[in-house]
Amino acid sequence: MVDILPITGTFERWDDLLMLITTAFASMNGVIDPPSSALALTPQSLKNKAADEIAYMAVQDGILLGCLFCRLEPPDGLYIGKLAVAPVAQGNGIGRAMLAHAEVLARNEGLKKLRLETRIELTGNHRTFQSWGFEKTADRCHPGYDRVTFIEMAKPLS
Repeated sequence: MVDILPITGTFERWDDLLMLITTAFASMNGVIDPPSSALALTPQSLKNKAADEIAYMAVQDGILLGCLFCRLEPPDGLYIGKLAVAPVAQGNGIGRAMLAHAEVLARNEGLKKLRLETRIELTGNHRTFQSWGFEKTADRCHPGYDRVTFIEMAKPLS
């Protein structure tokens, strides 16, 4: 059974978390442009990110299988970022389970939607997020680009 737990101040497995994220995002290398911001992460930057945001981890038998970082976006949203599931565990409902925790958090905060961004090239991710109730809300580009590089998606919460 996979447990979804908050990443708290007592968490010390920053190297493992970094390995999880870089492994989960590795299939994007050479596919997306610009390259993923995950490539610039370090154990310390993850620790700082967890201190500034709300983070969850998926753990089974002590093995870190997934993570999700969230950020409150008043007045009505919760931003979902760095959703990562270990390749060996993908397709087993871990991402959906972590998003369910984010939904509970958002509802408890009185927020009306979850929001995320996904790269334009990752059409499989677009389909997955759509199947989880997200809808495309905008096309965007990274600074310095004159073409769409990512889309925003949102999931309304009732």
